[in-house]
Amino acid sequence: MLKESFLEYLSLERNYSDKTVTSYGTDIAKFEEYFKGVDESLDFTVVDGDIIRGWIVKLMDEGYEAASVNRKLSSLRSFYRYLLRRKLVEADPTQKVVGPKRKKPLPVFVKEADMDELLDAVDFGTGFKASRNRLIIEMFYETGMRLSELVGLNDRDVDFSASVIKVTGKRNKQRLIPFGGELKEDMLAYLSLRDDYAADASAFFVGKGGKRIERNAVYLLVKRYLSKVVMLKKKSPHVLRHSFATSMLNNHAELEAVKELLGHESLKTTEIYTHATFEELKKVYEQAHPRA
Repeated sequence: MLKESFLEYLSLERNYSDKTVTSYGTDIAKFEEYFKGVDESLDFTVVDGDIIRGWIVKLMDEGYEAASVNRKLSSLRSFYRYLLRRKLVEADPTQKVVGPKRKKPLPVFVKEADMDELLDAVDFGTGFKASRNRLIIEMFYETGMRLSELVGLNDRDVDFSASVIKVTGKRNKQRLIPFGGELKEDMLAYLSLRDDYAADASAFFVGKGGKRIERNAVYLLVKRYLSKVVMLKKKSPHVLRHSFATSMLNNHAELEAVKELLGHESLKTTEIYTHATFEELKKVYEQAHPRA
């Protein structure tokens, strides 16, 4: 039997674990069950790409994720490569079969109302740390900068007269991000308190011992404050970056402009946020329209 020969090869010659061999065997057996249901006279040596594509469609209809379907297809590819090498089949029917594309998860973001509550209603306390912590949240949300960009920010990177921040992104690529009057006031208020703590003369944000604030400290404080207003599974600086992009597009910013502000190389990377805003729009429609 072709299947048994292949599984023996995996176990004895490739030294695959029993669990892996069983997984391959299950995938191949399920495929055989499928094509026998299509035509009882079929066997592994005569099935073609159309049969395999039909199997993929059936799996997707049954609710399998693309990753699971591709793993099963990978089992089948290995099986047919084995049969072809041993001249047990004349052609590999999987060769021209393309598996389903993995669906990219939509970015997690905080709604504008929740961000307003966090920045306007949550008590951050008083003093230097309170001012710094609130400003970090505000800066992520109002500029869309990355965690590494915020931590690496220096005093000389902030031009208060022009109201722009120069950030150094991936591959040391620099870009300018404008900021508004409220953020400007909050930055100046923070700096007036920071100078009594700063040991690092260049770093904009300082932490323990007055030295440049560490990435982990920023990550934890963002997570702590986001937990006060949202129940999201992910609570990180990157969620605030997503929130910035989503808010900009929801308020009619051009996609190209958002791309430049985020420092994306390609417009395709930024386009994922249009899907996020559309998903939100669909939810509003379904909740509000009487015939939805």
